[in-house]
Amino acid sequence: MAQQETDQQDIDVLPVDDEGFVIDTENCEERERIHRERGTSRPITVVGNPVLHKECKDVTAFDESLAQLVDDMFASQRTAEGVGLAANQIGVDLKVFVYDCPDDEGVRHVGVVCNPVLEELPADRRVLDDSNEGCLSVPTAYASLARPDYAVVRGQDVKGNPITVRGTGYFARCLQHETDHLYGYLYIDRLSKRERKDALKQMEAGTPRYPVVAND
Repeated sequence: MAQQETDQQDIDVLPVDDEGFVIDTENCEERERIHRERGTSRPITVVGNPVLHKECKDVTAFDESLAQLVDDMFASQRTAEGVGLAANQIGVDLKVFVYDCPDDEGVRHVGVVCNPVLEELPADRRVLDDSNEGCLSVPTAYASLARPDYAVVRGQDVKGNPITVRGTGYFARCLQHETDHLYGYLYIDRLSKRERKDALKQMEAGTPRYPVVAND
């Protein structure tokens, strides 16, 4: 029906606040559900897969193919019980990530960012949070990693409109983590050699709770 189609199109274009940041905290349940139900869950690529270790290509076509990819990413994220997912984590070499992540106040954020660029923070905003971090592409492993507790990412939505997303606490960590993915970095690449080795041992000893792509 026409009204339903309009509603589904509207989920891809978020409103902005007075400072120009997207409002990604409204209708989260409905927006995530629509994406997920239109998508197909795909297995997750894991550390060692070449697509995870190089910078992804820019998104240049904001078309039905991209919209389907985003739907599949939301479906895959839900299957893996993640809070963020980059396209290369399902084997697609494009700069796009989705998120469904709470901040430290428990406020839920749901959205999509294409071609993300992380803003460099001024010194007075660089307050580090040394919390545990994990990754769907390094299943069952966790390590402490210091990251700024505030983040601003600029990019485009699935329609190609320019957007700016900001986050604090856990959501800030998510924005930084997913942007890293699209430039070829895993969180374990930011660890010391000893910590990275320990994380890989945790992964080897554990069993993923979701389908993964074998590297051999």
